[in-house]
Amino acid sequence: MVFQKEAYKKGGHIAGLIYFCGMKVNVLAFGIAKDIFGGSSVEVELPKNGTTQYLKQSLEERYPRLKQLVSYMVAVNNEYALDEGLLSERDEIAIIPPVSGG
Repeated sequence: MVFQKEAYKKGGHIAGLIYFCGMKVNVLAFGIAKDIFGGSSVEVELPKNGTTQYLKQSLEERYPRLKQLVSYMVAVNNEYALDEGLLSERDEIAIIPPVSGG
């Protein structure tokens, strides 16, 4: 899998494109995230060594309703993940929406 990263300029003109290799990750959805995704999981393409923040941005672009949640967490391998955490294809990734109840 190859991603187009960005165009680079040379002398004020677009001289070419930079490409990088990527990976596919499976993202599990719980609660309202299942409704937003339309299922219990989605596959997302990320660059190799993509971060949790990159995943969140990708999901929010693909599923704009996700941005409407007050907050949500990403869990990687059964632990809450920091935005700068690196992801790999073998990680178990889940979107954990806000929980309400009493």
